[in-house]
Amino acid sequence: MATDVVTQPQRQGPPPVKAVNDFSIQVATVNGSGSQSANMVLLRSIFQMGIPVSGKNLFPSNIAGLPTWFTIRANKDGYIARKKEVDFLIAMNPETAIDDVKSLAPGSAVLYDEPLNLATVRTDVVFYSAPFDKLVAPVCPEAKLRKLVKNMIYVGMAAQLIGISMDEVEKAVRKQFKKKQKAADLNFGAVKAGYDYAVASLKKADHCWVEPMNATQGKIIIDGNAAAALGSMFAGVTVVTWYPITPSSSVCEQLIDYMKHYRIGADGKATFAIVQAEDELAAIGMVLGAGWAGARSLTATSGPGISLMSEFAGLGYYAELPGVIWNIQRTGPSTGLPTRTMQGDILSTALLSHGDTKHILLLPDSVAECFDMAFDAFELAEQFQTPVFVMSDLDLGMNNWMSDPFKYPDRPIKRGKVLDKAALDKAGSFARYKDVDGDGIGYRTLPGTDHPAAAYFTRGSGHNDRAQYSERPDDYQNNMDRLAKKFDTARAYVPKPIVETGKSKIGIIAYGTTHWAIVESRDQLRKEYKLETDYLRLKAYPFTREVHDFVKNHDRVYLVEQNRDAQMLDLLKLDLSVDQIPKLRSIRHYNGLPIDARSVTDELVTQEGK
Repeated sequence: MATDVVTQPQRQGPPPVKAVNDFSIQVATVNGSGSQSANMVLLRSIFQMGIPVSGKNLFPSNIAGLPTWFTIRANKDGYIARKKEVDFLIAMNPETAIDDVKSLAPGSAVLYDEPLNLATVRTDVVFYSAPFDKLVAPVCPEAKLRKLVKNMIYVGMAAQLIGISMDEVEKAVRKQFKKKQKAADLNFGAVKAGYDYAVASLKKADHCWVEPMNATQGKIIIDGNAAAALGSMFAGVTVVTWYPITPSSSVCEQLIDYMKHYRIGADGKATFAIVQAEDELAAIGMVLGAGWAGARSLTATSGPGISLMSEFAGLGYYAELPGVIWNIQRTGPSTGLPTRTMQGDILSTALLSHGDTKHILLLPDSVAECFDMAFDAFELAEQFQTPVFVMSDLDLGMNNWMSDPFKYPDRPIKRGKVLDKAALDKAGSFARYKDVDGDGIGYRTLPGTDHPAAAYFTRGSGHNDRAQYSERPDDYQNNMDRLAKKFDTARAYVPKPIVETGKSKIGIIAYGTTHWAIVESRDQLRKEYKLETDYLRLKAYPFTREVHDFVKNHDRVYLVEQNRDAQMLDLLKLDLSVDQIPKLRSIRHYNGLPIDARSVTDELVTQEGK
């Protein structure tokens, strides 16, 4: 076969250093072209070779036609945050191809569809050209399928150029298409056509290579929304209400699949209820009603849905009704960028509703914590008789993450302070909103409890400790003080932060998916600047004692987050004593892309005056 490769002009200086298991691949395609399957095959093939890997999908909010990018990072040291630099670009989108090439660092590689004619754009990158349409035609006789199968051509070429095992590629293809034997054969045929073309026509000239490792044995690849659904099922959820919104919809979609498979009784009837509501306000209303009735209930939404839920969130807080709300955060305000990630709802959710309101927030950083915190959320919601919000984000919820398998929950389910008939017989009476134990948490009964003292009014209006309507100033103030005490009690029960301290006077605080950039950034600071840092990863709000101690023990504390207004920093300022606030500094990332380590490192070094 004649060569179609366009080779790079003579490079100035030494050849690039060979990067083994340490590079990023970016695939630039058109949304709706079927590239997702090809990209997942590439990612999984590298993963199956034992190499730590992560995948980030940057897709538009329309159905089809706009640019989409998928970035695969392979890293032998296990770094899984987004890498700012792209080492190997697969350019398939005419609309963005030139800009994509211009954005690369010198020495990067570009594999592109021949008609794009990209080799004239730059002289300091490696170009590989291939006639994709010519290669796919004999593999896929059906013209209407070629647009989809064409993507598998670049999988084969990348596998040959980078050194990915074709055995692993075939295994990944067959896993992707599962029982669809015909589709698997067709797509692997396209992979092989690309591989054979690269063998015959493309001369390796870039620095990206893979070699087998043993770092992924026993691990899984899963997205955070699926992990949240699994965790919720194991935590005993029985009522799920939702209104579709990107990027949260797959939490409930996955739950539907799981519950239909695992939650059908011996009589063939469902032991759960999943309802698509008319809007987000109705969805959280159903959650609170089910929680009042004794069910473990949840909904999932994103920022615009959170805004709509404000009124019922206040009812849940003031009437003290349990429920779990997953907030898979995206950018705002308004519609914003619906398919970009952000930690932009922290402040609004913590204080959601009017008047004086404070909600418990859980802050997962990984798919494993999405699974575990699903259980934590229900425990806290019932223990504290209040809505609990789990603050995930699009990056965690919709992207693929490598993880150890989840552990089967072995702790018993705790329902909190629920009085049954026997307890009421012993007590004789109860006051729904009375603080009996000094922790701010009252006792409750469930509907249908067979006891004359079990009944009470559930009020979102003014009430005294016996749930009777009251507009007395002292009743209202006593109730609000008790709710504040209950929130303060929660400090000892929410998940504690992870703290890594040494002798440094510089501290870093982060939360959620920001964590993975911090792990890598701290290593960069140590290696490149001899700068040691201590680190605290928040796992919940309200803040625990460890957070206060961490700030107190450091001269400067950088709070790193993915929003414009330093929202978690503002919450922390409200919690700290006045003399500690001047220690706080802010590093913010809010362009909609997942945060990367280099951006954190550069900003911290700048603020340190290095």
